[in-house]
Amino acid sequence: MTERAPQPGNAGPLSGFRIIDLTTNVLGPVATQILGDMGADVVKIEAPEGDHTRHVGPSRSEAMGVFFLNINRNKRSVVLDLKKPKAREALSRLIETADVFVHSMRPDAAKRLGIDYQTLTRLNPKLVYASASGYRPASSRRNWPAFDDVIQGLSGIASMNGRNIGEPRYFPTVIADKHCGYVLSSAISMALLWRERTGEGQEVHVPMMESMVTFNMLEHLWGGVLDEPELGLGYSRMFTPHRRPYRTIDGYICLLANTDEQWHRLFNVIGCPEMGKDPRYAKVNARSRNIDAVYAILADRMAQETTDEWRRRLDEADIPNGPVQDFDDLLNDPYLEETHFFQKVSHPTEGRYMTTAIPVEFSKSGGTIRRLAPRLGEHTQEVLRGCGLSDTEIDALTQTRSAEKVLVNT
Repeated sequence: MTERAPQPGNAGPLSGFRIIDLTTNVLGPVATQILGDMGADVVKIEAPEGDHTRHVGPSRSEAMGVFFLNINRNKRSVVLDLKKPKAREALSRLIETADVFVHSMRPDAAKRLGIDYQTLTRLNPKLVYASASGYRPASSRRNWPAFDDVIQGLSGIASMNGRNIGEPRYFPTVIADKHCGYVLSSAISMALLWRERTGEGQEVHVPMMESMVTFNMLEHLWGGVLDEPELGLGYSRMFTPHRRPYRTIDGYICLLANTDEQWHRLFNVIGCPEMGKDPRYAKVNARSRNIDAVYAILADRMAQETTDEWRRRLDEADIPNGPVQDFDDLLNDPYLEETHFFQKVSHPTEGRYMTTAIPVEFSKSGGTIRRLAPRLGEHTQEVLRGCGLSDTEIDALTQTRSAEKVLVNT
């Protein structure tokens, strides 16, 4: 496993852009970490108690939990209590220096704090104002609360699991938060490209509900695409009970043929060449109608050899395949070791820990890990001084916070 120090310099594709980040939890921090990885200067504004994820998972020091460490690199932390006028004034000064402002509040909450689009664009007309919440701001649900589990249920994800196992289940990952975080980072980048071309800022909003329904319905709208839902909703191949990793003599294997040619090669590999001539299985539409039978035959054949033997045969036939790996396996995966994906880094206060590399590669302007996750308020003085606040003004903000902390702990 590779040990890497944070890399100096800032040559990523978003180098030179400043992001003021008021997001918390998962969706927003995922988005802003991607932007930071690509070179942006991300200034994370936190309440005095810090982002909720600072307190999730094991930690070596207060407010530096592993959940936070893994989704908040390449950011600077500034503590501002936005319930107080002086802190809001300091935020306004930061907005004037920013290219992007991003939050994950409901619309009315942002308006109450005076950080709505109309207010902030008066301070900075070229600002890209980005936000994510559960539902569209112009809808009747504009201020409904929403978290990952709720959106998994409403968008159809939980029911998809139910079609396979008999009752609704969440995916065992925050799939809605993470996917919408990627959508948000992409949308912000597009808005910056528009601004570079036109000089115009704009408002960008990512609704979790629509984003996840789009994600789910790309293949599952099915008969609804033709406005004939009676033809069925849902891609049938996804819901056959036989679509699962196949048990072998000594483990499990995953494989998938796609084209007719690949399927015919697969039929040969499993010793059933006659299936390639059978009208029930020879062509894609016929296989779709008989997918339960196809997968049942595959399951039966896979159980007759070891995983390694099937992998050898499938590789020779150029059929995509691989073993089932758990998290421990991933840490020792030869391919991920070859690409140096898991890296050991040394944090100034948290010591040595593991992180993941930036997955996207650029030939000329790739991202870098320049900063590890910040301590709460680590960059407050540095950032506020940089936007023109005097030491006296900064001291007034930080001393108030320190006094409150002493009072709470007394």
